[in-house]
Amino acid sequence: MTLSRRLLLAALPLATPALAQRPWPDGPIRLVAPFPPGGSADLLCRLLQNPLQAALGVPIVVENKPGASGALGTASVARAAPDGQSFVLVFDTHVVNPALNPQLGFEAKDLRGVMLVATAPMLVATANAKPYSSLADVLAAARAKPETLSYGTIGIGSLAHLTMERLQDATGTKLIHVPYRGGGPMSAAASAGEVDLAVASVVGLGGQVGTTLRALAQTGETRSPLRPDIPTLIEGGVAGVSAKAFWGFMAPAGIPAPVLQRFQAALAEALRQPAVRQPLEGQGVEVIGSSPEEFDRFLAAQAAIWTGVVRDKNISAH
Repeated sequence: MTLSRRLLLAALPLATPALAQRPWPDGPIRLVAPFPPGGSADLLCRLLQNPLQAALGVPIVVENKPGASGALGTASVARAAPDGQSFVLVFDTHVVNPALNPQLGFEAKDLRGVMLVATAPMLVATANAKPYSSLADVLAAARAKPETLSYGTIGIGSLAHLTMERLQDATGTKLIHVPYRGGGPMSAAASAGEVDLAVASVVGLGGQVGTTLRALAQTGETRSPLRPDIPTLIEGGVAGVSAKAFWGFMAPAGIPAPVLQRFQAALAEALRQPAVRQPLEGQGVEVIGSSPEEFDRFLAAQAAIWTGVVRDKNISAH
């Protein structure tokens, strides 16, 4: 072996790490909203779009990839390169999708938590033209005529669907579930009176609460300080039933730790800005801004609760 070749080989171990350290961000960053435009995931991504562009210095592209209760869009990020150029904003459906449909095209280990962005109680709302002025009115009508009242959610296995399944068990009622492909289509249908009830966060209801929709109850264990005028399900006679919607960013597993930390820090800075925080809090959304580790633990705890409901009720995506 020549001296020059020996010197080249000796230098490779030193050069390889440097070659592997590509600059980041390396071009546009993709934020996948796995639901249609107009829903809460889409709106939150677009609210964060400009602050993230300013912080990271590259275009932030919001990409709507709806389908399978958020699983299709999430799968596209789970299969993406772990280079920090693709993230997905998961919704509460994320924790039950594996139980609903084992053929998702990805596994839990394929994704890494970045941040629990926010939580919010869901609202049970009805169109202004409907005759229900309280949750008690709804329950009375449901008991009088079982399987005639309908409620809309963003999809089968969504937190709203599972919460309403628990509500029916707790109250001895039978309602008709009408799943939609996202918050935008669902809130539009509810406002038009196509379903008797709509169940989603205020964000998911598309700003229709107080205009075309009126809220009858909120699903938090206690009244949200941001929505103190709306009684809880428990106050409305639904014993032991509570739930909160949540939103959080995830990345492909294997994302380099420095990239994960910088993106999380950019998100945290964006959430501190009044232009981002105030619109969220104005709609009853509690900003959290967790660490990646805290979000991973949160997801595991939520999965344990709601996967049990899916299995007990034998709920399937098909």
